[in-house]
Amino acid sequence: MIREPRRPAVFTRRALLMMGMQTAALGGLAARLYQVQVLDGARYATLAEGNRISARLIAPPRGRMLDRFGTVVAGNQLNWRALLIAEQTTDAGSVLDTFARIVPLADNERTRIERELHRHRRFVPVMVREFLTWQEMAAIEVNAPDLPGVLVDVGTTRMYPYGEQLAHIVGYVAPPSEADVADEPELALPGIRIGRAGLEKAHDLDMRGTAGTLQLEVNALGRVIRELDRQEGTPGQDLGLTLDTVLQQQVRQRLGDESASAIVLDCRNGEVLAMGTNPSFDPSLFNSGVSPTQWQEWARDKRTPLLNRAIAGVYAPGSTFKMAVALAALEARSVSPNDVVHCSGYLDVGNSRFHCWRKEGHGSLNLRGGIKNSCDVFFYETARRVGIDRIAAMAHRLGLGTELEIDLPGAREGLIPTREWRMGHGHPWNVGDTVVSGIGQGYIQVTPLQLATYAARVATGRKLEPHLTRKIAGAMQPGSRPEDWPSLDVSDRWLHLVREGMWAVVNEGGGTAPAARLPDPRWQMAGKTGSSQVRRVSREQREGGHFDSAKLPWQDRPHALFVAYAPYDAPRYAVSVVVEHGNAGAAAAAPIARDIMMGALQRDPAGHDELPGAQIAEREVKP
Repeated sequence: MIREPRRPAVFTRRALLMMGMQTAALGGLAARLYQVQVLDGARYATLAEGNRISARLIAPPRGRMLDRFGTVVAGNQLNWRALLIAEQTTDAGSVLDTFARIVPLADNERTRIERELHRHRRFVPVMVREFLTWQEMAAIEVNAPDLPGVLVDVGTTRMYPYGEQLAHIVGYVAPPSEADVADEPELALPGIRIGRAGLEKAHDLDMRGTAGTLQLEVNALGRVIRELDRQEGTPGQDLGLTLDTVLQQQVRQRLGDESASAIVLDCRNGEVLAMGTNPSFDPSLFNSGVSPTQWQEWARDKRTPLLNRAIAGVYAPGSTFKMAVALAALEARSVSPNDVVHCSGYLDVGNSRFHCWRKEGHGSLNLRGGIKNSCDVFFYETARRVGIDRIAAMAHRLGLGTELEIDLPGAREGLIPTREWRMGHGHPWNVGDTVVSGIGQGYIQVTPLQLATYAARVATGRKLEPHLTRKIAGAMQPGSRPEDWPSLDVSDRWLHLVREGMWAVVNEGGGTAPAARLPDPRWQMAGKTGSSQVRRVSREQREGGHFDSAKLPWQDRPHALFVAYAPYDAPRYAVSVVVEHGNAGAAAAAPIARDIMMGALQRDPAGHDELPGAQIAEREVKP
């Protein structure tokens, strides 16, 4: 008899085994789910939220620059730009290839992008292209699926409404260099600009501001779905300038096409109301990048448009220096107001002959007449009596050949020589050096800004300093009141005598600058002409009677200078004008100074916080 096997028992064991395995698997899964959902739930929720939300820093709006009446001279405008975030794409190179087929990229742009991708962390956005047109922006958005990691963003870019009119003063901004970013990683943010010249550079930290934050919701591919939150950060501080843009435009217009500079100061407190320099440049070019063609054009221009002549151009002051010589001699008692020097057209010192600009001479003159007629022989003799060291000391007190506290980078000191300076260069100082220094020639070099400061200090007797910044974040800066500036500690009597000579230059018959006389009888201007040689004139040329510097090539003609202040009886404005190779200060610079001074007196912006026209109207309705 054959028995059947016990199949139920075998089946039961297998079922139990399978059930055990399933129970173990389900138990492990339940344990894992418990760990994920309960124990590690908060951590994974945070990671998920981090994948859903992309947080970025955004560049803050740069502070504005305003003139004294609130007119924007440097501001911001919207700028559409394309950014690339490397961590949101697996192949940045192919993305850039695709982008270049939509919006062409130059080789240097591609090189710059790849360098920045390598230099920055993968989550830091890199600028691909700025200043997108509406069509370019739309094309990028339409092709978004083929451009992982690329997003279109809107930021701000610098704008300069007055362009060339204020370029040398306001300066310009440019993208930070690699060295800048290494020192301050925040500068790696797209759209960040830093000041490279002018007031943009001088007050760069004040106007930068603090970075903001942006939160975006993204999908699994990193594509932006929507903006969740935006904190713009703290804008940079606004800068209030001493400038009057209307007067600045008048100055630039009056300079015309001359290679020249002109400055208008409030001679009571040193505020720079206008500072014109020709030629100039468009500062906005530096914001978007200067092309090689443009650089070559600037480099070929012999008139150096990037140079701010007002603060960095150095010139021999010529006869404008004679007031400094006169004050040094009066203070040292080397001459008195009534001392007379006879000019026969030249002065012999040893074996050298020094000529007066007037070949037939001026006859006998006192100090007032010496200034009025700009007699070279008078000041040859005066300089010989007082000596170069005393002349240099007075010139420095008057603001010449010294470092001024102007809040503008690049200002040069110029030079007022001394015996010690000359010995330091391995040569002794001789009497001839002193004689030519008496008429502002030789080694002397000054800037147009120093000349304007010089005129203002002579006019007021105060040691004021020129400055361009009036307010920062609305707070008035020191130096706006005349009493903020100390006395020059020069005798009022001597200053008055020199001022009388300057008045006679313009307003008295026989003065050297009748073309500078103001047409409005309400005002009178005191001034001084100057012409500074740029090449030596031989004795044969002078005595031959045929020499005419106006017939020389332009680059060999003397520079033309003029300094002035007005009104004479209550000084308010000081002006300096330098026309490069203008030949004669009386003919080239004095008429320009006259027109600029009339514009300043008629507009009268000094000390006002409202437009001058509004104040005039207000005064007219009062009894």
